[in-house]
Amino acid sequence: MNLPRQFMRYAVVGASGTLVQWGVLWAGVRYFAAPAAVASSIGYVLGSLLNYLLHYFVTFGSGKPHAEAASKYYSVLGVGWCINAGLMGLLVHHWHLNYWFAQFLATGVGVLWNFAGSRWWAFKHPAAKAE
Repeated sequence: MNLPRQFMRYAVVGASGTLVQWGVLWAGVRYFAAPAAVASSIGYVLGSLLNYLLHYFVTFGSGKPHAEAASKYYSVLGVGWCINAGLMGLLVHHWHLNYWFAQFLATGVGVLWNFAGSRWWAFKHPAAKAE
C-alpha cells in the first residue's frame, strides 16, 4: 500500500484509540482531579490496546506472529508514551498551556512517531526473497 493511503488509514483507525485517550483525559481531570499528564498517560495505554488489533488487521494487514508484532508495536508505543507524557508535563504543568491544546500537539507528534515505527518496523512486511 502506498504511503499516503496507508497513513490516512492509520489516522482513521487511530482515531478510535485517540477517542479513548481523550475520554480518559477528560474524565480524569474533570471527575478525579488527576493531573492532565497522568490522565492522558493512562488513556494512552488504554487506547493502544484497541489500536493494536485494528492496526494489525486493518491498517497494515500484518502476517507476523502476534508475539513479534505486539512486542515491537508496544516498544514503539513505549517511546510514544514517553513523548506524550513528557510533552503533557512540559506544556501543561510547566508552561501552563491549556491541557486540550497541549494534548492536541502531543497527539500530533505521537501520531508521526507511532506511524513511522509501526510501518517501518513493528508491522513491516518481510522483503521479497530474490531467486
